[in-house]
Amino acid sequence: MQIFNVQGMSCGHCVKAITQALQARDAQAQVRIDLGARTVEVESKLSPKAVVEVIQEEGYEVSPT
Repeated sequence: MQIFNVQGMSCGHCVKAITQALQARDAQAQVRIDLGARTVEVESKLSPKAVVEVIQEEGYEVSPT
């Protein structure tokens, strides 16, 4: 499991956008987002670098925990 700190998430739309973007690259990806903690947990075949790039493409600032 990969865990990232993501800044700028504030609502259900943010959750949906990040989840769909990751699943577009890996349909089997499991994504859990905690808006309060500003974390995104990802179980995926994608590399950590690829996950960061996908989240950044959606317009969020991201860093590994």
